[in-house]
Amino acid sequence: MADTVTTDIVALIFDFDDTLVPDSTSKLLKEHGIDPAEFWQVQARKLIDQGYDPPAAYLKLLLDNVGQGEKLGDLTNAKLRQFGRSLDDDFYPGIPEFFDEIEADVRANYKNIVVEFYIISGGLYEIAKGSKISDRFKAIYGCHLAGDTEDGVLKYVKRSITFTEKTRYIFEIHKGVKPEESLRNPELVNKFYAPEQRRIPLKNMIYVGDGLTDIPCFSLIKKNGGIPFGVFDPKSEKKTKQALEEFLQTDRVLGMHAPDYSRGHELGMMLRVAVANKCSEIQLDRLQPRRTPL
Repeated sequence: MADTVTTDIVALIFDFDDTLVPDSTSKLLKEHGIDPAEFWQVQARKLIDQGYDPPAAYLKLLLDNVGQGEKLGDLTNAKLRQFGRSLDDDFYPGIPEFFDEIEADVRANYKNIVVEFYIISGGLYEIAKGSKISDRFKAIYGCHLAGDTEDGVLKYVKRSITFTEKTRYIFEIHKGVKPEESLRNPELVNKFYAPEQRRIPLKNMIYVGDGLTDIPCFSLIKKNGGIPFGVFDPKSEKKTKQALEEFLQTDRVLGMHAPDYSRGHELGMMLRVAVANKCSEIQLDRLQPRRTPL
């Protein structure tokens, strides 16, 4: 009997803000007359010093500015998605063409291998979901806010994604847990899956992020044979110093690059090579003789 044909998957997983697009929350604040520097460096810092997790701090401050007479007004998730569409001209160079080109490269050169794209962000889910690139992603994970009704004014934190919480979604992707399943049953990710039941091996994952919040994902992916890439703004002295001290010297990423996904630029080329290498590894693994259990 012929072996069943298996389609293997390579997963490209991205942070959103400052990885695919300049910080979207700061743009939202600025467009509503809120000073981003005051918001992040003074108000959020004050809450963090009081013991708030950084995501909880910024989500609280956002909700403090929602409501009649407040600067964010009667903000709803529909309005956040609408704002997400305003990011369409802000994406870093090479986006969205990068996704189509990667898929075409894999389709043309490798048999029974596909590439999937994911976002895992500590930013607002609805903003990423509203952008023009959202349909390129198998799943998007981000912070959720809610009102009293589905279309109501935002009042509550529904989901907050902290540093290590990001790794939860790596494991959901790994095991094949769908986002809608996870929303209904958050403990599903903890269910035991035998290795052959896991949808995407960790070694077939490539993670791209920009900041300290991505370090747990960098470490998890690298430890299990995947490839972590960091991006940074080379025009920022602070970001450049962080790239050296927190990521390169500590060997947490394969490299740090400016966020340009074009085929002729450093990050774009490195990601294309990384995908090709993962596809080649999969093909070589297929050639290895399978051991018959004793």
